[in-house]
Amino acid sequence: MTIARITAISAAALIAAQGAFAADPDLVVFDWAGYEDPEFYKAFIEEHSGPPTYSFFGDEEEAFQKLRAGFRADLAHPCSQSVVKWREAGLLKPIDTSRIPEWENVMAEFKAMEGFVEDGKTWIVPLDWGATGLVYRTDEVPPEDAATLQSFISPKYEGRVSLPDNVDDAYALGFLAIGVKDWTKATDAEFEAASDFLRKAHANTRAYWQDNSQLSQLIASGEVLLAWAWNETPTTMQAEGHPVAMNRAAKEGSSTWVCGYVKLDGGEGSEEKAYDFINAWLEPRTADYIVNAWGYGHSNAKAMGALDPEALKAAGFDDFESFSGSTLWQSPLPFELREKMIAEFERIKAGF
Repeated sequence: MTIARITAISAAALIAAQGAFAADPDLVVFDWAGYEDPEFYKAFIEEHSGPPTYSFFGDEEEAFQKLRAGFRADLAHPCSQSVVKWREAGLLKPIDTSRIPEWENVMAEFKAMEGFVEDGKTWIVPLDWGATGLVYRTDEVPPEDAATLQSFISPKYEGRVSLPDNVDDAYALGFLAIGVKDWTKATDAEFEAASDFLRKAHANTRAYWQDNSQLSQLIASGEVLLAWAWNETPTTMQAEGHPVAMNRAAKEGSSTWVCGYVKLDGGEGSEEKAYDFINAWLEPRTADYIVNAWGYGHSNAKAMGALDPEALKAAGFDDFESFSGSTLWQSPLPFELREKMIAEFERIKAGF
């Protein structure tokens, strides 16, 4: 593990221990666990003498339901497939990009994504992006098994698999495994086939992971040999000396996602601090940190271009078209299909 990562984790632990005393009550951020890492928003801490207040969710559907039930926060961190649903449900306020100095440097590919800009208004500031792919123990899984998603349903790995407790990532795996790379055009028959694959993978699954820490422990202990996971897992585990890798070039492919911060309707915190937080995230030093310590890409194209070319190449971030070309993009889904995915995934996890 890098010294920067260790320092950041220690700082995050200190923040958590200090609780409300350290957290800024004028800004509440609804986020994935781990993103409270203070290295992501150093300028905010420097200006406001501490982090915002955090509340966490396990996946975006949980976050959506909590917000619909009345939970209040100022900013949240959904991904591409959820933005349209959240906006149509009246959960979002538009972003004033004139208050974001680095906006012109945000990758054009993300600005053009479906639902990010509607009716002339911007609804999300894209910030982090990466892959969900086949992660494996290189000392236990032979290359031929790591080359195909069919290994997730092989009897050879019974009880040695971990899948994300996240409907979008799970169905990205299911659709890829049956040859579908555009889930927005999936037929009913393809949905059933993807569900059947996940049902078979469930039979091999030791645990559904909810965060990188949980998954890393399962892999480090040898309990899990194969996982469907994010870039962060191999990046942090390799830094700790574990024999772990990700194969984004499996025969059936991998999945690409992009996430960012949205302003929530009903948030009662400081507008100024919300933009200070977003602007801190867009800084070049945040791009450097998220690439080198977490293994994710950053949306600030100019900042990414200033990083070590070899580091970018090693992570696959030197060529966005190549990175995303053979993947399933986690783009917004038709409402009916996503609701079917949510219901069926719960059935699968329950063993039905």
